[in-house]
Amino acid sequence: MMPIARLNDDELRSVIQGPGDVEWRYEMRRECQEILPGLWLGPFVASKSLETLRALSITHIVCIRDVKEAFSVRPRFEGQFQYMVLDVEDNEEQNLIRLFPAAKQFIDQAINAGGRVLVHCNGGISLSPAFVVMFAMQHYQISWEDALHLVQNRRYCISPNGGFLTQLKEYEAIYKANLALAAYPPAARPTARRKRADDDDEEGDNREDDRKRALVYTEPEPEVKHDPDAMEI
Repeated sequence: MMPIARLNDDELRSVIQGPGDVEWRYEMRRECQEILPGLWLGPFVASKSLETLRALSITHIVCIRDVKEAFSVRPRFEGQFQYMVLDVEDNEEQNLIRLFPAAKQFIDQAINAGGRVLVHCNGGISLSPAFVVMFAMQHYQISWEDALHLVQNRRYCISPNGGFLTQLKEYEAIYKANLALAAYPPAARPTARRKRADDDDEEGDNREDDRKRALVYTEPEPEVKHDPDAMEI
């Protein structure tokens, strides 16, 4: 796993704000931008330029595509880069959270090994940015809104659809819950006491004794009748 960035509040604000000297131009949407150190985001067209990939020292590529685009949006240089291909449906019903852990693991391993990763979909506007926002969110331990601004401040044209935005909010709750669980000392977590075998034996003996006691029958003493004519001793 890629180490979580430990930044103070001022450093986080600076990271989220991004470089202030970038003048965004319309044609830049056809290029890719570095979002985190070693992590780039862009459209499919950027992944087709071997010259661009080599200039950026890209080593790994996450290709996220709509299943209907598989014939055109595909790896072009499989012998020269390591690829992960995710086939999805680019609509608001697509579950991205389920697919994200594998993508994150791929990116983590690449960057930890000194590699550089390009994440792309067809246009680099909605689908692949949602994955990168989730990655930035967890990497910096920030809110989904701050993570979205972080990515937008480097690639101005991104616009995840409404369904993806909802999942970004949900993922914030998921990763924060996992952090809280990991920070909770295992020894302090309440655990149910497992019943020992001898406990069962003791309970069984007690139950058997109870049954035995319940079955004990004491015959009542015969009633002695007083005869008034009998001689008293």
